[in-house]
Amino acid sequence: MTSTDPRVWLITGSSSGFGHQLARAALEHGDLVVATARDPHALDVTDDNQRAAAIAAAVDRFGRLDVLVNNAGFGSVGAVEEIEEGPFRALMETMFFGALSLTQAALPVMRRQGSGAIVQISSMGGQVTMPGFGAYCAAKFALEAVSESLAAEVAPFGIRVLIVEPGAFRTGFGGAGMQRSPELGDVYAETVGPTRRAVEGMDGAQPGDPGKAAAAIIRALDAREAPLHLALGDDAVDAIRTAQDARRADLDAWEQVSRATAA
Repeated sequence: MTSTDPRVWLITGSSSGFGHQLARAALEHGDLVVATARDPHALDVTDDNQRAAAIAAAVDRFGRLDVLVNNAGFGSVGAVEEIEEGPFRALMETMFFGALSLTQAALPVMRRQGSGAIVQISSMGGQVTMPGFGAYCAAKFALEAVSESLAAEVAPFGIRVLIVEPGAFRTGFGGAGMQRSPELGDVYAETVGPTRRAVEGMDGAQPGDPGKAAAAIIRALDAREAPLHLALGDDAVDAIRTAQDARRADLDAWEQVSRATAA
């Protein structure tokens, strides 16, 4: 592949939101796109056979795979005590295990090529959380952890990892596909109630533009020195910086106690 050849993308969750806009942007960029969505005739990222078939189909059709975008997912809201095991496992299957398995399926192809990029659509919720988003953020924190290890492991093979951390974008996050844990009466009305209300009122009103997010992702992939983490949106930048500052403050305040545990 030369610098002028079109890249071959495989993007999950392409029917709307980031996936849809990213597919359009890649095509406008002159690249080739295998766009998938969860319906009976497309890709269910929780199905082992479909995951392998999607990678194989992309390679059979275009001869290579240059960019895998793990974008499929949905929102979830509810207090930790309210999280039901079944829905939580379904959330993790889609947003963590599905992404992990697709990544594992793509890596042999990219290693043979000596190049490639894995784009993990995480969230600012992969770095910070708040009352009511424990399940969702658990999936994103897990995705970011495995992706950071992955980045160091595959760099010698010419493969890059880009972890994208959007804030509130107009993607349908708070829409009908949102997973809502049943409430335990008013037990968590004070702490989780505001989050639930915010979710119900946010669908379509978020400040972030998915089209501009797609352009930012392509810009990062085109960069000679791409970041490992790419925050998107004022809210993401501010929230992640605040969380990092708070962690640093704890580390500094308790450094003496922490170091005194050595033998």
